[in-house]
This record gives sequence, structure tokens and C-alpha cells, in this order.
Amino acid sequence: MRGDLRTDSTSSSIVSYREKEASGYLSGLSNGYHEEGKVIEHQKIRPYTRKWETGLMNTVDELDLIVKPDSDSLHHQCEVEHDIPAVFFSTGGYTGNVYHEFNDGLLPLYITSQQFNKKVVFVILEYHNWWITKYGDILSQLSDYPAIDFNGDKRVHCFPEAIVGLRIHDELSIDASLMEGNKSIGDFHDLLDRAYWPRIRDIMLHEEQRDAESSSKNAIQVVAEGRQISNKPKLVIVSRNGSRAITNEDSLVKMAEQMGYVVEVLRPKRTTELAKIYRVLNSSDVMIGVHGAAMTHFLFMKPGSVFIQVIPLGTDWAAETYYGEPAVKFGLSYIGYKIIPIESSLYHNHPKNDPVLTDPSSVNDKGWEFTKKIYLDNQTVRLDLRRFRKRLLRAYYYTIAKKKGLSRWGSQ
Repeated sequence: MRGDLRTDSTSSSIVSYREKEASGYLSGLSNGYHEEGKVIEHQKIRPYTRKWETGLMNTVDELDLIVKPDSDSLHHQCEVEHDIPAVFFSTGGYTGNVYHEFNDGLLPLYITSQQFNKKVVFVILEYHNWWITKYGDILSQLSDYPAIDFNGDKRVHCFPEAIVGLRIHDELSIDASLMEGNKSIGDFHDLLDRAYWPRIRDIMLHEEQRDAESSSKNAIQVVAEGRQISNKPKLVIVSRNGSRAITNEDSLVKMAEQMGYVVEVLRPKRTTELAKIYRVLNSSDVMIGVHGAAMTHFLFMKPGSVFIQVIPLGTDWAAETYYGEPAVKFGLSYIGYKIIPIESSLYHNHPKNDPVLTDPSSVNDKGWEFTKKIYLDNQTVRLDLRRFRKRLLRAYYYTIAKKKGLSRWGSQ
């Protein structure tokens, strides 16, 4: 939308004041003249990306996009006038799940707004203070201006231009051919670097100051130990509790350490600061995790690192579609480890010839509620460490070779 644009939160609308000759201004359905000729065009939109999920979209707040004659603008004066464009979007829908927060929100926001070089205002429907706090570092790299709570701010905001809704390309990825300047998922990763490293440096400085309070002998020992292990590959295990947890995680850690890895177990919580997660994963060589929303954090790794996704029974398609394929596009060396029935807790709860074990696709075909109840909410994993060891060794030798500039990545 372009022209004299004004918000009206009380009626959940954006009004553009134009001359009557400017019909066809809104793409899509137009209702033409009505209400005694006061409306030139009228369209409704729910500014959330998952248009194909009708049930979900019905939960998202709706906006009215209205074109009126410019003479009507005299009755609706601006209270806050902006000389830059706005992007309107909703943080409703599946917001609250980190996969959807990136896939449905932040990546589309980058795709839609990066062309403005931060000279843009974000106007948010279903505004959440926690979301602003959680993703403030990223938002500051996309806009120089504070976001506006559309429903909470009752003032009339005026803009010369607005994009209503966000553009989405594919799962956790960016199609560079559709982007101005051929921006790619690599450029988004660069943005994450700019967003998080100032905070990470503050954390590191605090740690250095804390260590300086120790005796000089201990401080020297810490530095020496740090140098000693610096050439070892760093392996991060993204741990889960409850559903889809690795129940022999301690044994996995021990095996990896015996191979020569430095192992860190990352247990992210909903309240964990993202800069801290970014710091851990961005410094890792290998990441292991069981399929689930937390695998979204592969975006925090450096391209060229190794991502091993443990794929429980019944999750093959989702694991590859939502994380495996996007990880390859991102530039990671990806290994999908599909467990066999005996590695699943379901093996002990169902007859050995039950389709739950022998034919998960037929169970998934019954509907999402079956997939969720059986494979997502009631399954844990006990890795066959001898079988898994092969993948871990492959990642180890690849990482060592890469450090020496000799790496080659073969077939999965």
C-alpha cells in the first residue's frame, strides 16, 4: 500500500486516502463503492504467513484494508506521523514455539523488510512483550525504530507506505533468486552474528573479570587448559527432557569424550537467553539433537559444521523436511540418524508386529493427532551406541580434516 496511510486500531483497520479515480489500488477482492460512496475499496487480511492452515489462520487477528476518498482524511488527523514505511504483521498463530518463531516470523520478517535497510517501522498485531524481549537483538538489526503495538497504541499513526503481512519462501530457508541483491540464508546468519556478538562479548568480559578474582595461579591454569583443548572438536548435545529424550545420554557423552571430543550438553529452556545459546552453538563443530523444535538452533552454527539429527520412529518426513533439507541449504554437513525400533521406547510398549513399529507411515496417514500422541509425545530414544558411533566418528574425522584444510564430505 502507498499513499496517505493511517492506522485505526479501534476498528482494526488501515485506511488509505486516495482520489476516487485510483480504484484497483488494493490487490485481491474489492467491494467497490458502498456506504454512500465513502469506500473505494475494501479488503480483509490476517497478517500471518501460514495461509494454508485454515484452522490456525482463523485464530489470527484480522485487519481491514480500506481505501477512501482523500476528502475524508480531514476527519482523521495524524497523531504520529512517520516518513518511512511500515511492515504490519502478527505474532499470534504458533508463536511460542521456536521453530515457528523463526520459520513463520523472523525469517519472513527478514525477507520482507531487509530491503529498507532498517528504515522501517514494525507494527505488530497480537503484540507480546516477551517476544520483543526475546528477539530484540534481531529486531534491532532490521529496524532502527521501536516496534508499535497495533492494538495497544490507540493513536493514529500515518505512513507513506506499508507492507501488510510477511513473505515466506520455504522451511527455514531463503530463496536468493527472489531477494533483492540475492540475499541468502547466509546473509541471515550474518545478521544473527551482528545481533548476538555484542551481548556475547559482554558475557565473556564478565567471565574474565570473575576469573581475574581467582588466584593468578588458577587463572593461568584455566588459560593453559583452554589452550590445551582448543584443537579438539567441540560437540554440543541439545538435550531434551521427557518426550524424545535420549535416555542413555550420559553414555553418549562418555563415548564422545573417549573419541576426543570436548562435549557440552546444552539444555535450553524457554527463558534461556538466545545469545547464550548462540555462543555455545556458534563455537561448536558438531551438534547432536533429537528431532523437535530445538533443532531450529542449527541456524546458530557456523556453515561447514556438522549437524547430526536423531530421527525417532514416525518422524522421518518432518525431520528431513523441517530441519535436514534446510540444514543442507544453510551449508551444514548433515547426517540424519534414523533409529531402528529397538532404539525406541515404543518397542517395549507394542507387539513386535504392530504397525506403530513396522509401518509408521500407515499410522501417520490416520492424521496428525495420531502422530503427535504416539511418536512425538510418548517416545524416548535409547541409542545403540555401537551403531551411532559410526556417525560420530565420521563427524570427528571430518572436523579434524577440516581444521587441517583437508576436509571432504561424502555421501550420507
